[in-house]
Amino acid sequence: MIRVLMVDDDPMVCAHVRTILGTAEDLEVVGEAYDGAEAIEAVLRHAPSVVLMDLHMPGVDGLTAIQKINELKQRPAVVALTTFDGDHYILRAMRNGAAGYLLKSTPPKDLIDLVRVAANGHTVLSPAVSHKLIANTVERRSSTVLDELTARETEILACLGDGLSNAQIASRVHLSEGTVKNYISQILVKLRCTNRTQAGLMAYEAGLCSRAG
Repeated sequence: MIRVLMVDDDPMVCAHVRTILGTAEDLEVVGEAYDGAEAIEAVLRHAPSVVLMDLHMPGVDGLTAIQKINELKQRPAVVALTTFDGDHYILRAMRNGAAGYLLKSTPPKDLIDLVRVAANGHTVLSPAVSHKLIANTVERRSSTVLDELTARETEILACLGDGLSNAQIASRVHLSEGTVKNYISQILVKLRCTNRTQAGLMAYEAGLCSRAG
């Protein structure tokens, strides 16, 4: 059972999402919170697998709450669920540790599927958000930046493009998770990316990963 915490200052939105997720037998909404401070307390109380987090709320906003939750020892996957698709919000949320960024216009069936994907350790993005991040990445990238990577780093970058977790990458390339984590840190520095999602999008746009084929 995937335990979900819904965070939004509008109770109607919480009720709507609860109804949608309630149609899936493997999803359970274990709690609701109406601002960022309540969200942090609710994570500690309910131990959810996934948190769906609005960004604009009174008091502690969603961006701050994402950062604070990401600092917890036992942290869930936190996915922004918002109406805002500006680059500033997307990049800040991902930089603060969000596992994904979805728009509230996401169709119900897609929302259910994406919550499952996030619970499995993958990054989830609405199509419109993916397009914005790709455009942002392409603007910042020189044509030769990928040439700075070693063959092993390029292999791991392709895994990021496929949305694999560190454990899955370690299994695919036959390395320890700690070594994979170190490689990813080196890749982010070389590509001047702020997080693994941006690096994965670069791999996708460059045709390195299986999804791009």
